[in-house]
Amino acid sequence: MARIRRPLCPRPPPLQAGLIQLAGLLTLAGLVPGPLASFAQPLPSQPLPSQLLPAQPARSQPGELRGVWLTANDMPVLRDRSRMQATVNQLADLQFNRLYVVVWNGGMAYYPSRVSEERQLQNFTYRGLQGQDIIAELIAAGRSRGLLVVPWFEFGFMAPPDSELARRHRDWLTSKRDGGLTSISAAGEVVWLNPFRPEVQQLITDLVLEVVSEYDADGIQFDDHMSLPREFGYDPYTVALYRKQTGREPPADVEDAGWVKWRADRLTAFMERLASAVRRTRPGTILSISPNYYAFAYKMQLQDWRAWVQRGIADEMLIQIYRSDLESYLPQISRPEVQDTQRRIPTAIAVMSGLRNRPNPMELIRQKVQANRERGLGVAFFYLESLWSLGPEPPTERIAALAELFGGVVVPAAGWPRLALPPPLPPLAPSR
Repeated sequence: MARIRRPLCPRPPPLQAGLIQLAGLLTLAGLVPGPLASFAQPLPSQPLPSQLLPAQPARSQPGELRGVWLTANDMPVLRDRSRMQATVNQLADLQFNRLYVVVWNGGMAYYPSRVSEERQLQNFTYRGLQGQDIIAELIAAGRSRGLLVVPWFEFGFMAPPDSELARRHRDWLTSKRDGGLTSISAAGEVVWLNPFRPEVQQLITDLVLEVVSEYDADGIQFDDHMSLPREFGYDPYTVALYRKQTGREPPADVEDAGWVKWRADRLTAFMERLASAVRRTRPGTILSISPNYYAFAYKMQLQDWRAWVQRGIADEMLIQIYRSDLESYLPQISRPEVQDTQRRIPTAIAVMSGLRNRPNPMELIRQKVQANRERGLGVAFFYLESLWSLGPEPPTERIAALAELFGGVVVPAAGWPRLALPPPLPPLAPSR
């Protein structure tokens, strides 16, 4: 890998020299503000704060899963070919090994989709600034650097109320007992496609198989939106199906154990059929699942992911445990269902690296990664933009801390060009 070898005077310690070089490169890439000259000074001789770079950093484990999600907010980077390649290089240098890239968000496909366009769900083809197929080029770039790239169906059964999908197929939407169609999520107000309707299942299957067939991707991922909030399921279709199969009316209590199980079992049955279809279409495809912690996923979202693991639906598991402190984080990663899952398939814990309105400090991130490693668990970060650009520390320090955690290279390949930011995208925020 190309390095900047010319020493600065006075010469700082090696890690500080790497930070100085990295700051200049980040400025050239447009990732941090300010002229290059403002970073081209030796850092103070004292070490970096101990909370960023521990004296004895945790050692990465062989085969440790280290991933990051690439969301709609990251599209300004992904849409530009040069910025995308530079980002892939940076992540590879930091020893990441998984990229989870959004392909389904807001009722739209983020790739050239015949399924979506033929069904008139969108009247445009989503491409990069240079006219490229974003997903195809990201997969190729990732593979060239040893990264697995996994298309991510972020919205699952969820859609915006004003999306073309929701407007065209009102009868596909499920409802609450009072007839309400919407709920409030991290993505705002949303409606839910009825996961029990054959038409909905066919749409999702067609989209998934399109991605599996058209792209040489390493896997496919579904998250906590491949689910149904427990308040839903009182639409006429589901009521009739429940009545036919049980001889009873759906309970008024959304928490009724039998009613929860009936709906969760139907979701599991669909996921089993979908997984089989994926494996028939492209054997060896990784089925990656990223749900909430089990008690919440099952009781609140009807997502019985323990059954998905036990029945061989999932090939890897990334459990979302987005806690703002270590005290509430540790009990969740030691749960029996987590231990059982990691005995069966590769398992990681999804860690919030930050949001635009909620930055997370690197010390907390480091502590969580260390705790994961002590239990043999990998880590995946939500999401790319916040990994080093939105934190309370400068990007240089966050990247240096990640390099310490994963044994990566602090300084990326030299020669990043200065890149203009592409025009902003519609406001499709990450949904978690």
